[in-house]
Amino acid sequence: MMCDARLFMPQIAHFSASRALYCAPIGQAETIEAVARDVLEHAPPSFALAGLSMGGIVAMEIIRQAPDRVSKLCLMDTNHLAETQERKALREPQIQAVRDGQLTAVMRDEMKPHYLFDGPSKAAILDVCMDMACALGADVFVVQSRALQSRPDQSDTLKAYTGRALVLCGRHDMLCPIARHVEMAALLPHAELAIIEEAGHMPTLEKPDETNHHLSRWLSENSAR
Repeated sequence: MMCDARLFMPQIAHFSASRALYCAPIGQAETIEAVARDVLEHAPPSFALAGLSMGGIVAMEIIRQAPDRVSKLCLMDTNHLAETQERKALREPQIQAVRDGQLTAVMRDEMKPHYLFDGPSKAAILDVCMDMACALGADVFVVQSRALQSRPDQSDTLKAYTGRALVLCGRHDMLCPIARHVEMAALLPHAELAIIEEAGHMPTLEKPDETNHHLSRWLSENSAR
């Protein structure tokens, strides 16, 4: 949510010499189902799919809609469950504040503090997070918030997916805790769980080398299909 391709810059730098990469924008529709349809419309016939946080939620909807097109799945720091009523309600004052011109304050005070492990690169990464959010703007915040509020439970989707899967998270992710990733890995028939030490919600930026190592292994393994 409120990120662009800069979320994956270390991965783009690492993999782009040998692979075609596509970072899909996910701020155009107010339902996860519609976002997934848009990604599929622009994606190649078959592809390995990785998503982080809201991107992981979209990825799960993609494998619900078109499982045979996804050769491998990587879910990072995400959540397969539908949004709770409590969380839906908490989004409403955020949406209103952003509509009132307070996007920067909402990101700074309510969202950024929950993103990262307190490591030496935290301040620099938080600055990137703020830059991405401000570049995307208030309209994208509202659209993405609405999509997350109405997202479906994807437990059955994960049970049905037979491709090779990697479930990865930062040990200190306060938004999507380890227990949620253990559940997802248990639901997927062919999944590996990887926990990145000294990382929070954004291991792609916090611990890029470790993240790239796990992604490289996932990409190199033969599919379970």
